[in-house]
Amino acid sequence: MSRYQSMFERCKKENTIAFIPFVMLCDPDLETSLEIIKCLVEAGADALELGIPFSDPVADGPVIQQAAIRALENKATPSRCFELLAKVRLLYPEIPIGLLLYSNLVYRRGIDTFYEECKKVGVDSVLIADVPLRETNFFDSVAAKNDIEPVHILPPLPSEQTLMKVSQSSKGYTYVLGRAGVTGADVAAKMPSEETMQQLKDYNAAPAVMGFGISKPEQVTAAKQHGFKGAISGSAVVRIIEQGLDDKRKMLSELSGFIGAMKAAT
Repeated sequence: MSRYQSMFERCKKENTIAFIPFVMLCDPDLETSLEIIKCLVEAGADALELGIPFSDPVADGPVIQQAAIRALENKATPSRCFELLAKVRLLYPEIPIGLLLYSNLVYRRGIDTFYEECKKVGVDSVLIADVPLRETNFFDSVAAKNDIEPVHILPPLPSEQTLMKVSQSSKGYTYVLGRAGVTGADVAAKMPSEETMQQLKDYNAAPAVMGFGISKPEQVTAAKQHGFKGAISGSAVVRIIEQGLDDKRKMLSELSGFIGAMKAAT
């Protein structure tokens, strides 16, 4: 059983859904990033979604863009991110770890080498934000060779063909967008139609997790009531980091409180 399967089974027994925070690796620097990730896990995160800093994050809004810039300015590299991932896996052997990143980072390292490194450091899933669904088969095949679960995004108002393809190819979980556009906490998520949720079940899709626009506990509760098995929050988490750069202790305290409240809402 994969780490994701184990997590979703545990949540089902506890009558909760998974809460999954996103942060950028090495933001604002490698040492602080590890402290932040430890804080997230110890405050109640069920899984982690982590970004590798990139200079042109086209799917991200300004908050996460700034996180990437901070990390890059502090000498973040993919190699340092993999070193950090190895440390996180050593500390937390059971928590699912997913990467959300951009294709240039994969190509630059070499597709086979990238997925081999993911396996080596204990990554569970990879979502490549800027690869169109019609072009994912090769990435998915290399991921499968390395026991990495590919995750794909289901956009709002998907066509039947898109819904079927995402259901068939997304393995760790199904990333369902709460709204169109880029990441950000300023515009709230909207629930997909009941028909879409039923079609995901009919196609035996991996557990549906809502992302984009999740920033408040009541939105997590609404996601659960709508049938989602998890909720991802990124910009709201990263904004706490951004606002606490001058006071690390306060920042970690506020992160802990936010994660605790979001998990309680599950």
